[in-house]
Amino acid sequence: MSVQLSLTVNDRAVNTTVDPRTLLVQLLRDQLGLTGTHIGCDTAQCGACTVHIDGRAVKSCSMLAAQAQGAKVTTIEGIGNPDQMHPMQAAFRECHGLQCGFCTPGMVMSSIQLLADNPTATEKEIREGLEGNICRCTGYQNIVKAVQFCQSGKTSASAVA
Repeated sequence: MSVQLSLTVNDRAVNTTVDPRTLLVQLLRDQLGLTGTHIGCDTAQCGACTVHIDGRAVKSCSMLAAQAQGAKVTTIEGIGNPDQMHPMQAAFRECHGLQCGFCTPGMVMSSIQLLADNPTATEKEIREGLEGNICRCTGYQNIVKAVQFCQSGKTSASAVA
């Protein structure tokens, strides 16, 4: 048995058929080729698979694709590109908020949601807001700095130091 699915992904209408057990992350990566959404743990612990659904950050490994019926899904590919990055992507680059890059798409998507919910978040609130995202490389300092940099709207990372 299959499920007929209609949703919008990165402002593009998608009509597809999926197995009812297909996770949203699998639909995005395997069927739509949006490999910027990473699969890290398959248990909603690491946050590497974070996307926005109807404007809210969601871990796509913990959601069936069928649950996204009619939804607007935005992945890391849908927020910007190398020529015109989202301000949060630019902040991560400016502040060296990544090393291997595996967690970065999820961190960026979660950070966008964090500042949408709390534009004046303190350092402590940023750290707490990103608790659902795991980075095995950076120690988080530059990730927090990147969120603060984006929050400030400044043009130099040294302004956040």
